[in-house]
Amino acid sequence: MTFTEAEIAEHTITLEEHFWSRRRPPLHLRDKVREGQRFDGQAIELFFVRPVFSRPGEHVEESIAKVRFVRTTNVWCIFWKRADGKWHRYPPRPDAESLAAALRAIHEDPNGCFFG
Repeated sequence: MTFTEAEIAEHTITLEEHFWSRRRPPLHLRDKVREGQRFDGQAIELFFVRPVFSRPGEHVEESIAKVRFVRTTNVWCIFWKRADGKWHRYPPRPDAESLAAALRAIHEDPNGCFFG
């Protein structure tokens, strides 16, 4: 079952309060780099959109993380995109009890999986 409109609105507020307000690009770069999120079913993908280095005028999405809500267990699964281009469970903390807790784990990123 996909997120309802009310859930999307609630999750968007949580994303702003617990993640983007801390990870938004600096003011002097916001005309070049912007943040984004994509809701797909019960998953939320977080990404930056930035210019392509070698092709001025073109932009590319740079994935940061993905979280997926499992309704049957009421758990948020945390994923990171490895060099193979596939999403993998985040080893230090694969699950979180809330979206806010999942976003905290992504922000803290002790292993450098999300932000190098």
